[in-house]
Amino acid sequence: MGNVQAASSTASPSSVPAPPIPTVPPPAPPTQHHEAPILAPVENTLNPGTFEDLHKQCKDIFPQVFEGGKLIISKGLSSHFQISHTVSLATFQPSGYRFGCTYVGTQMFSPQEAFPVLVGDIDPSGNLNANIIHAFTERLRSKVVVQIQNNKCVASQCTTDFKGTDFSASLTAGNIDPVGGTGLFVGQYLQRVTSRLALGAELLYQYSPQIPGGEISVLSLAGRLTGSNWQLSGNVSPLAGNLHACYVQKINDQLSLAAELETSLRLQESTATIGYQVEIPNAHTTFKAQMDTNWCLGAVMEKKLQPFPFTFALSGWANHVKGQYRFGVGLIVG
Repeated sequence: MGNVQAASSTASPSSVPAPPIPTVPPPAPPTQHHEAPILAPVENTLNPGTFEDLHKQCKDIFPQVFEGGKLIISKGLSSHFQISHTVSLATFQPSGYRFGCTYVGTQMFSPQEAFPVLVGDIDPSGNLNANIIHAFTERLRSKVVVQIQNNKCVASQCTTDFKGTDFSASLTAGNIDPVGGTGLFVGQYLQRVTSRLALGAELLYQYSPQIPGGEISVLSLAGRLTGSNWQLSGNVSPLAGNLHACYVQKINDQLSLAAELETSLRLQESTATIGYQVEIPNAHTTFKAQMDTNWCLGAVMEKKLQPFPFTFALSGWANHVKGQYRFGVGLIVG
């Protein structure tokens, strides 16, 4: 809910993709032995993380399928500046060349993160995606996302996160247009109740002339229960009749399972998805796959070609109901 799309006029705008925050890898910890695999904690402290990352561990297991051919070349010009060249050839997805750059500042509040962070990419037509992330203090962080297409700003948002000792609060303003009389505001709050339980709420308010009555608001309640090697998260919108639940189970250091359920009582539709991720360290290979109740299957394999800085990727997607099949091959250099 935190990301918004400018062209949308409904209460559930699609999210604007934002690249992850580049991080500085921490020193390798000493080897430890556990009787059972442990899920990575959301935070090293009692802070429960942001509401936006409620289902992140589940989403990370599902594959990001692509179609056609893809070539990505990354080059670090310095310890703070990196550029990339992306060439993609596809039928159903955007194709062409994109130039990207990333700048990471020198202000560090932890060994894993540095600020400010500027991430952007542009194509020959001038279509631009830009992200600016900055932490003013250890607890206060802001993110600005802008998307320009065909010489028009089609999406814009500003998010501010405040992380307390055992809670997180976020406020997002997106697609504010005083002339057209449209805009979207999202407030989020997540509170750690116990060491394993976190509860929160989200309030979305949108106004637009295209909405019946001129405005709409949606309240969502959420919770997350974490075990030693599993995690259950969910959020529900009672008035909208929406339910979203995720479950993650870490079997061992190489295998993780995930399940997701999305239900809309208003549309009378439900979709369940199961997936898994397999890490093969000796082969430097990662395999992800998923299947849903619409008989759609997707899988991605990534293999690092040691000792070269190359990563070879294969992707496949099949919709057995519609008889649609898409395949992709990619190479990442750098």
